[in-house]
Amino acid sequence: MSMNKETIRIEDLSIGYNAKNSDVKVVASHINATIHSAQLTCLLGANGVGKSTLLRTLSAFQPKLDGKIYIQNKEIDDYSAHQLSKTIGVVLTGKVDVQNMSVRELVGLGRSPYTGFWGTLNTKDYEIVDKSINMVGISKLSSRMIQTLSDGERQKVMIAKALAQETPVIFLDEPTAFLDFPSKVEMMQLLKRLSREADKTIFLSTHDLELALQIADMLWMMNKEKGISIGSPRQLADNGVLGDYVERKGITFDKKTLRITIDNS
Repeated sequence: MSMNKETIRIEDLSIGYNAKNSDVKVVASHINATIHSAQLTCLLGANGVGKSTLLRTLSAFQPKLDGKIYIQNKEIDDYSAHQLSKTIGVVLTGKVDVQNMSVRELVGLGRSPYTGFWGTLNTKDYEIVDKSINMVGISKLSSRMIQTLSDGERQKVMIAKALAQETPVIFLDEPTAFLDFPSKVEMMQLLKRLSREADKTIFLSTHDLELALQIADMLWMMNKEKGISIGSPRQLADNGVLGDYVERKGITFDKKTLRITIDNS
């Protein structure tokens, strides 16, 4: 398996949705991009710019308006729902509201593309479940009930469930949203490590710009006027995209150090 291979290729993609008056609302158009395995790619942008629409479209939760999305060289519309469930794992934002289910049972649901909904897990399935739990570092929690866990622990369970699904691609919507700062850092470092160790394509939306600058391999900056700018943190610092995004009165961005400074005077 070659690391850093192109897993997703987007060609002239337009995204949006049907508004209430049956007009089509275009959120972004003419997106051309590639996403690679063994990299952590972070999607950033102001609220309302269309990050969720983009993630939902890439996850096939909503149809694209135009263009092509190739996942492992196959167009997304040519996948059956069952094939997609073995190709894309999705971890959505929002607190996991599961009662009376253990960590191991919930992670086991990640095996449903292989076992069917009421499918019974066999020895191999349980090996994959336990390996996934181990990879995110929550083996000690595996018999705990979900409702007894902290937000950060629950989020790790959802990532373990996505790993148990054995998909090459994992999309995450705001995985750090409800976490305290140390847990945010730990979550981003975990996702970066998993991208490398498991050769996964990991693409996530986040508001945690400063963390993304330090941890992400690639950034997608979404902007209403300018569309999407893509590059490493260093590239987007050098070409002024990050400065444009961050700098306001009293906020400066140092493109050498990739640090944001707030003037308190």
